[in-house]
This record gives sequence, structure tokens and C-alpha cells, in this order.
Amino acid sequence: MTNTIYAKKIGMTESYVGDTRRSVTILQVMPMTVAHQKTVEKDGYAKAQVIFGETTKKATKAQAGHLKKSKTKGKYVREIDGITELEVGSVVNIDALLVAGTVVDVSGISKGKGIAGVVKRWNFAGGPRTHGQSDRLRRAGSIGQGTTPGRVYKGKKMSGRMGNDAVTIKNTFIVAYNETNSYLFVAGSVPGSNGNIVKLVKTADAPKDFPTVTLTKKNVIVPVAPTEVVESETV
Repeated sequence: MTNTIYAKKIGMTESYVGDTRRSVTILQVMPMTVAHQKTVEKDGYAKAQVIFGETTKKATKAQAGHLKKSKTKGKYVREIDGITELEVGSVVNIDALLVAGTVVDVSGISKGKGIAGVVKRWNFAGGPRTHGQSDRLRRAGSIGQGTTPGRVYKGKKMSGRMGNDAVTIKNTFIVAYNETNSYLFVAGSVPGSNGNIVKLVKTADAPKDFPTVTLTKKNVIVPVAPTEVVESETV
């Protein structure tokens, strides 16, 4: 069984986990179909290629030839572990990963910010605002010494491209899952813009005493399991 899910980021909302109000991210889980099995004999490693997501584009000849055996169609192709025993063309069962309370690592590509200065990119304080300064309010300042070493050290925090990086949020957890629209609710924020694809990897099982979850937005309400009421005898 695999421990990996791919989903599309929809947006954010809020929920009550027990008595605690939390921000949650809405992800739409996409069913994965096995498109190809890589083997140690042919490829040097064993992994399964899965395909998912809807597409309106016509496949190229190379793509059509690769997917001919599985008779599948999709937008994204990824390689995952744990399902090398499944036949090509079969749908991957991920029901065991959609349990509320399951601990996961979420990976995605963060929002691109373009070229940014040191104040925005590295949270520099900037220069003085008064006492005669005219042009160094948001400048980086000195970036090194003179003759010795006579160069700028590698890794120096300077202006440059910000964002659009691979980011992983570790040890967050699944809040709830709505089977009606395949919405998965994950605690906290998730890297990337709405519509981006994120990868969820299970790292631990859900605790047995995971609290009741109530979502506050009407369009994404998840039915809450009724709590058991234990009647105590009065003496």
C-alpha cells in the first residue's frame, strides 16, 4: 500500500478541532491510475508510474505510446512507492490515508514573488530613516571585506529571485475528508497558489482520541460522527 497522495489546492477555510479554532487548507484528492511499472531488471529501480488529473489536450505520439498498454489519460504523471504489485490500468486505493488525524508531510511549489530586495526577501531592517540619509533606506549595506578575502562569500543574503521553491510542511495532520466532492482538509497552510498540485506523504497513523471536527463554511460541511453519550448511574 502506498503512503502518498496527490491533490489540487482549492483554498482555505476554518474549522473547530475539538474546542480549538484552526485554519485549514482545502485540497481536492484526484484518483490515481497505474500507468506503468518500473522494474529493477529494466530500469534499475522498482516504482510505479501513476497518472491523474483531467486534461483537454491531445496526447503526443510519445505519450500515447507510453500509455497505450494502460489505456489511461491524464494531465500529471508521477512515480510513487508501495504499489509495485498492482497491475497496469488499476486504480490506486488510498482510503486508508484519508482518515482524520493522520499525520502527513505536504510538499508543493511556493508562490513566486519575482525579484525581491533584501528587506522583503530576508527581512533586513534597512538603513536609518533620518539624519541625512537619502538613498540607503532599503539597501543591503556591506557585502564583504576589502583585500582579504577580496570576494563575496557563497550563500550571502542578497537581493534576487524569491519564491517558486520546493517547500515541505512537516508533521501537519488531516482534519477531515468529504467523500461527496473529494475534499481533503489539512491543518494550516500549504505551499503554492490555488490550483497547484501538492504531494502528501503519510508519516504516522491517526491517534485513537482524535477530537470531533466541525467545519464552519456551509459549502464544505463535513458530516460529524455522533458522539457517544455514556449514562452514569446516580447513587
